[in-house]
Amino acid sequence: MRRRGLITVLVGATAWPLVGHAQLPERVRRVGVLNAFPENDPFDRASLTAFASALGHLGWVEGENIRIDYRFAAGDPTLFKTYAAELVGLSPDAILASNTPAVAALRQQTRTIPIVFVRVADPVGQGFVQSLARPGGNITGFSSFDAPLMGKWLQLLKEIAPGVTRVAVIFNPDTTRYASLADRAIEAAAPSFGITVTLAPVHDDAGVEEAIASLAREPGGGLICLPDSFIYTHRVAIAAAADRHDLPLVGLPDLVRAGGLVSYWYHPVDMYAQAASYIDRILKGANPADLPVQQPTKFSLIINLKTAKALGLTVPPSMLDLADEVIE
Repeated sequence: MRRRGLITVLVGATAWPLVGHAQLPERVRRVGVLNAFPENDPFDRASLTAFASALGHLGWVEGENIRIDYRFAAGDPTLFKTYAAELVGLSPDAILASNTPAVAALRQQTRTIPIVFVRVADPVGQGFVQSLARPGGNITGFSSFDAPLMGKWLQLLKEIAPGVTRVAVIFNPDTTRYASLADRAIEAAAPSFGITVTLAPVHDDAGVEEAIASLAREPGGGLICLPDSFIYTHRVAIAAAADRHDLPLVGLPDLVRAGGLVSYWYHPVDMYAQAASYIDRILKGANPADLPVQQPTKFSLIINLKTAKALGLTVPPSMLDLADEVIE
């Protein structure tokens, strides 16, 4: 009896720690978000809402088993660096980076914390990943576009405005790290459309006005705005300058809604929701080195018919039939 009682006590004593361990609360995981846009931007809020909602569907609920730390750089190169250091200092389990400058800033701070990017052009060419199929480091994500899309922009511009023979490419070199890659692709495609290309780096609204006014001094001008946080933040001033100088413009959807002519672009809100699936997999133990970089498969054609009429241009009916959105 004594021996049996002793065994019972020992077994019970051994079991208590196991029961206690099973009842410990799940560790709250931490995710950082380095965002390129202003905090109050409606487009940005929609994207981040889609991200958080997708995480919720995957079982990650803010305040319960996950904490999300947001930083909003508003297109400011200095803030990208500052907030990247802040987020890395919080030792998160993963970080979402919303564009190229965000990835570049984070990469300077860490080579170990998993980073999932969205809206990054040619991540291989920029040195962020070794290959699309096997990124090979702590960075993976969802690429925005590649070289063939540049030719598509020129094609659309030429079809709507056949008189265009000169195109200025507007970009901010401080926030558009992929500009050299895009510029080469545009310059390579331009001769097949009878177009010459001028690069127009800008840093503020005054620079935008000067570049557009310079292009407009001679006939046959058109504009391409390389998508990034600067172009988005300054979209109203850019569209207004293009309208004042009667120049057709290809750019971001919201740039076209502000008065530009045409946009052919992917669905960024959907991309944020997809990024949540990679964050989920990483939080569950996946290695970003083994998660292939995804490329967009769905694009939207947006045409500002009001702007076309103001420029005296006739949009081909076949193009209008293909448009996902027509602004009248």
